[in-house]
Amino acid sequence: MAFLTTSNEKAIKYTAYITTILVCGLVTVLNQKWIPHPDTFPDFIYRLPLLNAILNGTCTVLLIFSLLAIKKKNITLHKKLNLSAFVLSALFLISYVTAHYFIPDTKYGDIDHNGIMSPEESAGVSGIKPVYLVILLTHIFLAVVVLPMILLSFYYGLTDQREKHRKLTRFSYPIWLYVTASGVVVYLMISPFYNY
Repeated sequence: MAFLTTSNEKAIKYTAYITTILVCGLVTVLNQKWIPHPDTFPDFIYRLPLLNAILNGTCTVLLIFSLLAIKKKNITLHKKLNLSAFVLSALFLISYVTAHYFIPDTKYGDIDHNGIMSPEESAGVSGIKPVYLVILLTHIFLAVVVLPMILLSFYYGLTDQREKHRKLTRFSYPIWLYVTASGVVVYLMISPFYNY
């Protein structure tokens, strides 16, 4: 990949940070439904949260095998697994913003799906909801934090800057792994309350 040289590292860093800001802005705009969307949409949209969980779960598995591959010094397999995880994470992001743009928000514990938490519903999840919120909020926060780190890790890996790649992935790898795994947990916890 001749276009990836060490001389344009500063531009790559700026690109990673700007990309992160743009992605966060897009997710916020679509998630808050600031752009009008149609009242009706294809049924497959309701299947996207499950797809998102599958993509996250697959990324988790790929990342674990990627770590095992690099520990065995299998750099080719390590790269292939990471590139696969990267592509699936990108597909996840597209699916995630699409789902959250169209599908109404789900309240954790809203058993009757009316969008209002009754005292009984709140009491029913009072013990587990704080756990759910901690997992959800750390998942979202760390997803934002890790995005530029992942982009830079890939840049260092693809340009064969192994020492920089190694140093950065000490932080980016466990965060990315947590984000993908916690995405599955969030889905499993909230899906019983979906109204579709």
